Amino acid sequence: MKSPFLKSLKTWRQILQAHKPLGWAQLSHQKTRLLVAVTGVAFSNILIFTQLGIRALLFDGVTLLPDNLKGDLFLVSAYAPTIDWGTFPIIHLYKANAVEGVASASPLYISTANWVNPEDLLPSNPSDEGSESGDGPPQITLFPNRVKVLALNPVAPVLDIPEVNQQLDQLNAPDVLLFDRLAQEKLGPVSGLFAETGEVITVMNNRRVRVVGLFSLGSNMFDNGHVVMSDWNYARRRGRDSLSRVNIASLTLDPGADLLTVQARLQAHLSKDVRVLTREEVAESEQNFQASLPNGKVLSFGAAMGFIVGIVIVYQVLYTDVSDHLPEYATLKAMGYSDRALLIVVLQEALILAVIGFIPGFITSYWVYGLLTQVTRIPLTMRADVAFQIFILTLVMCIVSGGIAMNKLRSADPADCFRG
Repeated sequence: MKSPFLKSLKTWRQILQAHKPLGWAQLSHQKTRLLVAVTGVAFSNILIFTQLGIRALLFDGVTLLPDNLKGDLFLVSAYAPTIDWGTFPIIHLYKANAVEGVASASPLYISTANWVNPEDLLPSNPSDEGSESGDGPPQITLFPNRVKVLALNPVAPVLDIPEVNQQLDQLNAPDVLLFDRLAQEKLGPVSGLFAETGEVITVMNNRRVRVVGLFSLGSNMFDNGHVVMSDWNYARRRGRDSLSRVNIASLTLDPGADLLTVQARLQAHLSKDVRVLTREEVAESEQNFQASLPNGKVLSFGAAMGFIVGIVIVYQVLYTDVSDHLPEYATLKAMGYSDRALLIVVLQEALILAVIGFIPGFITSYWVYGLLTQVTRIPLTMRADVAFQIFILTLVMCIVSGGIAMNKLRSADPADCFRG
């Protein structure tokens, strides 16, 4: 005699079976086909996540500098698509400083330079230190890499990086700079060497420099890393006239000043050579420039192709499922079920595939993001808004596939399914 517990368990199982969605029953009937469908949806998600992740490396990386600037408003050249390329006369800073509501205006100079891995300057063995006769210096083969140089006035810092602002006094010495510890490995183990000796000597643009401090900013797909130096050292390397033109100026407003009002006042007071932008507008301008390049378009196209691949895979699964169960669907139509009611069943299958397929796709993509971060040393995080957008895309992808697969069922005549 069965116990009351087993009877109760059997009763609940019957209830759950009775209320099982027909769409799930159709999908789970053939486990292999369900596995193939889930794998297809997951693959589509991984493809979209990866393309958008690489796109984020491209787009989010260009906002590293704007996101770490001090100030309320910023002056940039009106004739250049990016702050790296465009400069404007420093006289505009003096004019902006005289506008009501502006408390201070500070320049930032941006350039690139060849950087030598400090390990390449070390002799490989004692005999490399010179010939036996002592004639001439050791012969060293150098392979320079590019590094982005940020030059500022130590008295008027423009970077919102505490580590930099705490070491500004050290930048007053000749040929010294701060090095980005998050730079690419190709620039050398500067952080490790600095931790051992407290100073690293290397060559930048064929001139010796000393690393006297570290900070954290990061790299992107275009910049291997950053260094910070004083504007005085910058001028010694590039000429005094180099300080007469600025890449970007940071404006700090008076307490209580209205941002938009001062922005409009500045734009009216200054010439058309410069634009007055907020921090968000600077970042958006940098991203729009990258979006206009082939790289951004190719990655966006790759994400679109992942979406199309997902539609095709899910469509094939649902179309095959509808074709195999056409007699059952025809029976339901003969019993009075409308096309709309059967469409809901197919859409149930599509939504179930979207949800189940998204989970392994998300988990695998999270691992891929970590791998990309480790390989490129460029921070790539799984953003919640991007994950939500891709989940919505997955739902739309599967719903579209279900709608297309439904065409076969809608055109089927119940009588045809039972003829000899």
